[in-house]
Amino acid sequence: MQEASDLTRLDAVELRRRIGAKEISPVELLEASIARIAAVDPAVNAIAATDFSRARIAAKAAEAAVLAGDELGPLHGLPIGVKDLTETEGLLTTHGSPLFRDHVPSNDAAMVGLLRKAGALIVAKTNTPEFGAGANTRNPVWGATGNPFNPTLNAGGSSGGSAVALACDMFPLCTGSDMGGSLRIPAAICGVVGMRPSPGVIPYEARQLGWAPFSVLGPMARTVADLRLLFASQLAVTAHEPLAYPLSPEAAACSRPVDLGRLRVAWTEDFGQCPLATEIRALMRARIGAMRHLFRSCDEIAFDFGEADRCFDILRAQSFSARHRDAYESDPGSLGPNVRANYQLAAGLTLNDTAWAHAEQTRIFHRFQAHFRDYDLVLAPTTPVSPFAWTEPYLAELEGRALRNYYHWLALTYCITLVTNPALALPCGVDGHGMPFGLQVIGKFRGDIELINAAEAIEAAFAGIAELRRPRPELASLMGITTPALKSIVTHPPLAATR
Repeated sequence: MQEASDLTRLDAVELRRRIGAKEISPVELLEASIARIAAVDPAVNAIAATDFSRARIAAKAAEAAVLAGDELGPLHGLPIGVKDLTETEGLLTTHGSPLFRDHVPSNDAAMVGLLRKAGALIVAKTNTPEFGAGANTRNPVWGATGNPFNPTLNAGGSSGGSAVALACDMFPLCTGSDMGGSLRIPAAICGVVGMRPSPGVIPYEARQLGWAPFSVLGPMARTVADLRLLFASQLAVTAHEPLAYPLSPEAAACSRPVDLGRLRVAWTEDFGQCPLATEIRALMRARIGAMRHLFRSCDEIAFDFGEADRCFDILRAQSFSARHRDAYESDPGSLGPNVRANYQLAAGLTLNDTAWAHAEQTRIFHRFQAHFRDYDLVLAPTTPVSPFAWTEPYLAELEGRALRNYYHWLALTYCITLVTNPALALPCGVDGHGMPFGLQVIGKFRGDIELINAAEAIEAAFAGIAELRRPRPELASLMGITTPALKSIVTHPPLAATR
């Protein structure tokens, strides 16, 4: 029997190989995952509701399939965490909101159904801000999630629980979602990989504005190869997704070596307008200096994102209006301050405002895509600051400058949301405070597979450069520790939760 800590540190691709080769059992792996959650989660609070009993039944069935020589799916026997914004049949899904404190869905989201079909074991939900509003994972149902490198600091959001669970080796794979950076930001500041794919490649029926390309589901993992494995299993064209377009799971799953020396790379500190701390600006320049020799060319270029902030404000507010109108009009106090702020902005908009915003997004899109006539990738920072205390709901000011609203500090990622290009947060060493620094790697329009291929090659090159390789938290310092403050904002425990 292999030590549980050894198993949970293995990459998903290797775990799946060993399961198929009958070297480890899905039951053994699941128990190792549950043991790791018990040992580490009290220190970081990444896990929401759990489904250990059904996962154990599924693991035994997965083991029997291996022993019987059955055809196995690409995720066969791998334990997975699902973000608590995504519906899971029979498993509490709270959206981080007291309104859904006891909500147990009767059906899986389409994406979750695809994961089960691929053989994954759905073990638990991972923590998120209320309705995913904000990049600090804290809510009145489950409390706050702490950063695995320092639990007193922000883990990012809104897929913060998934990022922390991965960094702490609780799961080899997790799911996330992204509107303004919710996959990329927590991945970046927890030292894992998170990808915002092109809208429509992963079915997402929970989006009320079905033809709006802002909100997407996506994969999270500890390595790009693992992320590829999960991403390929999430792909489908279904009637659930109005923006659906075909992307071959077989093509996505196949790694194609990329010669970095042939890539033309553009880079920017701030897209010409995003808030950015002086130390992160200097760090980005230093990181580019350490990697530029890898590429055919690596040029700093100027971008024109026009009125991206106002554009994003309006289009984001539209989505919150569609999602939360009934709750707000019934009882505004039932929603948290972030959600209320977005709804109230929407309530004051005119048709002319929304028409302008859609037109401005189109103008920004056209200008951005023009850069890819000369370049294969765009590189940028993912976050503008080192992680701050989770007790601060959001970054209100930066170096004496007041920020516009609770999400203005996410501009580095929401600018890319506006143009809809696939983007991936890749670990790139640590900052001056010893916290993970994440490089945002942006691919061509609809170039999801090409982006993953390039990111895998960059990751391999970074592994040989000390200042660029992926950092890992000191998990031994978290084991056996409980951080009561992380649950201090919980008002009442979820009645239907199983912990």
